[in-house]
Amino acid sequence: MLINADSMKPIYVQISEWLENEILNETIQADEKVYSQYQLAEMFNVNPATAGKGINLLADDNVLYKKRGLGMFVAADAREIILRKRKNSKLNTLVNELAREAVQLQVEVDELVTMIKDTHQKIKEEQA
Repeated sequence: MLINADSMKPIYVQISEWLENEILNETIQADEKVYSQYQLAEMFNVNPATAGKGINLLADDNVLYKKRGLGMFVAADAREIILRKRKNSKLNTLVNELAREAVQLQVEVDELVTMIKDTHQKIKEEQA
């Protein structure tokens, strides 16, 4: 992954999200040691403090835990924490936008729910 220096998203957040993706893809397993801030700094050509801030975001969310003298490790329930966090943040944003648009277009709740259910079912059938 390349860090996008022109992104509105801070570099440390991009590093944190990259690590989350590595955990979600099971490239880094539960209870496995993650890259140090110095390794990440070298990988992404950034300041070690920036990389450390990305690691600390995950530690603050209990995705990573510290073993004194050994480094940071992936928590046993890290995947579930990341999935829950992403579902909550992304879906809440999308639902908020959808609800605002529905109100503006004077779409009633029942009609909106039916549209969502129909689309959800269609996508599930396409993926089967």
